[in-house]
Amino acid sequence: MGFSWDVIINRIIVPGIWQTLEMVLFGFIFSVAIGFLLALVLVITSPKGLRPCVPLYRVLDFVINVLRSFPFIILMIAIMPVSRFLFGTVIGPKAAIFAITVACAPLIARLLESSFREVDPGLIEAAKSFGAPNWRIAWNVIVGESVPSLVSNITLGTVSILGCSAMAGVVGAGGLGAIALTYGYQNFNDEIMYSTVLILVVLVQIIQLAGNKLYLRIK
Repeated sequence: MGFSWDVIINRIIVPGIWQTLEMVLFGFIFSVAIGFLLALVLVITSPKGLRPCVPLYRVLDFVINVLRSFPFIILMIAIMPVSRFLFGTVIGPKAAIFAITVACAPLIARLLESSFREVDPGLIEAAKSFGAPNWRIAWNVIVGESVPSLVSNITLGTVSILGCSAMAGVVGAGGLGAIALTYGYQNFNDEIMYSTVLILVVLVQIIQLAGNKLYLRIK
């Protein structure tokens, strides 16, 4: 390639790490926020929920299933017109964050929904018997009792967000995925390609370790 490793690290890999962290951070914030709300609405409006609303539940359930059925690369290409309308571009971190949110929010919604459904129904019935309003039952019982499981599933979702950020590099989002593809694979430079893979592995381990420690602390 004609570059020294000092140049490769400082001008290519380090900026790529920051781009990846940016996509993961904002993708995490938006995906978890939207996924949390969707999961809570699904649990509350389900046929056996606190306030059943079957039409709303079925619509949300269908939309989430449809979005989850798309492979991330195909989804990212499919929503390019929306990205262009919103951000004026279909490449770069902003477009990637939008695609990551669209792809990962439904996944996280399903993960958090499973956490909410693990709550003992007896606790919910006990809260109802004391006359607690639905919003208090939803927050204090359904959410409050599922916090350890939420942490575990959010950790799993964050790893998926990191994976999506790497795949987003294939369509010009930047980050470590773009480095592995452009400077590694396409230039037949195994050192760069496997170096970026190693960095991604380290990031996954850090996320999983942090999630496991937080889970053990609050359980």
